[in-house]
Amino acid sequence: MGIDSERVKKAALRRKYHVRKKVFGTPDRPRLSVFRSNRHIYAQIIDDVAGVTLISASTRANGLRDRLVTCGNRQAAEIVGEAVAKQALGVGIKCVCFDRGCYKYHGRVKALSEAARKVGLVF
Repeated sequence: MGIDSERVKKAALRRKYHVRKKVFGTPDRPRLSVFRSNRHIYAQIIDDVAGVTLISASTRANGLRDRLVTCGNRQAAEIVGEAVAKQALGVGIKCVCFDRGCYKYHGRVKALSEAARKVGLVF
């Protein structure tokens, strides 16, 4: 008796859409979207009006992978959060909307957002 994967996927989509109906990225205030898997974490800054990804960072990027011992923990999420915030500030993006997706604001997702805030990104 395993977990019904269809039920789990539907529940995740429901949670994702619940968050997305409130969060929308504009050119003035783009959306910081987070995706996490068991092994890696990804962050993108997206302009939803144009439908374009402006900035991205992940534990799979060559520049960050060298600094990491493991890619699926909170320290890795903090490094990705710092990297995406530094890139955003370098381009001139200071304010974003945070999109946690279908994940709780806890653990790696929280570590990524707090690290981005420490660098100076406002959300």
